[in-house]
Amino acid sequence: MKPCLASVFIATSLDGYIARLDGELDWLPSAEADNDMGYETFSASVDVLVMGRHTFEKVLSFGDWPYDLPVKVLSHSKRTMPQALEAKAEFMQGEPAAILGVLASQGFRHAYIDGGETIQAFIRPQLIERLIITRVSVLIGEGLSLFGKLSEPNAMITWRHVKTFTWSNGLVQSHYQRV
Repeated sequence: MKPCLASVFIATSLDGYIARLDGELDWLPSAEADNDMGYETFSASVDVLVMGRHTFEKVLSFGDWPYDLPVKVLSHSKRTMPQALEAKAEFMQGEPAAILGVLASQGFRHAYIDGGETIQAFIRPQLIERLIITRVSVLIGEGLSLFGKLSEPNAMITWRHVKTFTWSNGLVQSHYQRV
């Protein structure tokens, strides 16, 4: 059985935050109809989305469910999926490596990992293969950091820069591959 690969596609402020301390995303620019900044291409490369519970709850506040691919929501406690989403999403528990193993056993090949704590949990054991980070030209001063502490003092995870784009709206997107 081939392992399930894991990748990240996310936006940060210039100062490295993915959301305000209260989880708000009001600093993100509105989506442009003619420029998805590579999201469609990225989403075509993945076959499952793994997100944390906080991210799931934030997505629920947007109204319409935005995903066409299966969604796995990580939660430390047992939860009930809203009935309208039972065929689209399910809750999972476990360590990141075990989750990727379960996904591989279910036939998934490439997971999109989303949500700050979830991304950090997959990065620490070096399970993320690819990072696509779009920097929004705004400083928000404080918030939820994309990268937390690594599991060991003086630890280091090395990434190879693949490419960088500058979009017409001023956003800068960099692609990295784990070495």
